[in-house]
Amino acid sequence: MSDAAQPTAAEVRASVEALKSALDHHLEVVERRARGTRGAAADAAVNAAYDDLAAAGEAYDALLYGAYDEVTPFEIPGGESAHGYLGPDEPTALSVYMRRDYTVSDPLRLLAQAQRVTDLDPDAVDPSEGDADTPGSSVHAALGVLFGEFEPDELATRHKEFGLTEGDSTLWVVADDEPAEPGEWLDQPFDGADPERVVCRYDISTVFDDEDTEDTEDIEDTDVEDADDADDADESADGEDLDDADDADDADADAAPGAGQGAARQGAGGYGAGGGESEDDAAVSAR
Repeated sequence: MSDAAQPTAAEVRASVEALKSALDHHLEVVERRARGTRGAAADAAVNAAYDDLAAAGEAYDALLYGAYDEVTPFEIPGGESAHGYLGPDEPTALSVYMRRDYTVSDPLRLLAQAQRVTDLDPDAVDPSEGDADTPGSSVHAALGVLFGEFEPDELATRHKEFGLTEGDSTLWVVADDEPAEPGEWLDQPFDGADPERVVCRYDISTVFDDEDTEDTEDIEDTDVEDADDADDADESADGEDLDDADDADDADADAAPGAGQGAARQGAGGYGAGGGESEDDAAVSAR
């Protein structure tokens, strides 16, 4: 636990009561919408109740953990939509929206690759652009050649070869009630990306890499602490073993009066006081 003030039992109890009220209210507005006519007002009430329920659940979970180091066994869903999935239960059509970001990190490589494609396939260049904007001299023209020649998935796999660095990317699968008419959305292809109709989505970002790194660092720190604790325990055990061995030697010395007393006498009376033993002999006996 941190040094911050811990929530009191009364605060935890109040938060769980607020969560219960939010649950009751959410069910009430959902049932009310189901019994009545669907409309913008009814949908707005359900959305507001959902938000209140999510906030109450997060607050209770935080206070519960702060007071008792415990968490709830459920998690308020998030990420795909601010209000959860509100699309059709049985969609008959799907739209896939994809975005990938890149930065031109090596323009010379980009230009060289575009020129190489042009040399192998002269038709890859639009003749209407003329000679002033050739793939080997213009980043704009080079990008047009490469993205016109290769599929998006291949470019994503080989982006480093073309002097590109990938950034964030996302893919949304959005449900719909019926397929669009041919050509209906071509002028504005992304206007129909409604978050409330997202069936699933796939996000790639360095943000997630940073989170994984932090988790790894926490694990490594824990491992180091555990290793230090283990070393301390081993050192303590070794010390206890040495102490036990010393105690055993003392016990053996007490059990052998001749040897033990002889060593004691030599230590008390000075070397040569025992009569007949040299200083070296006395030192050996003392050890």
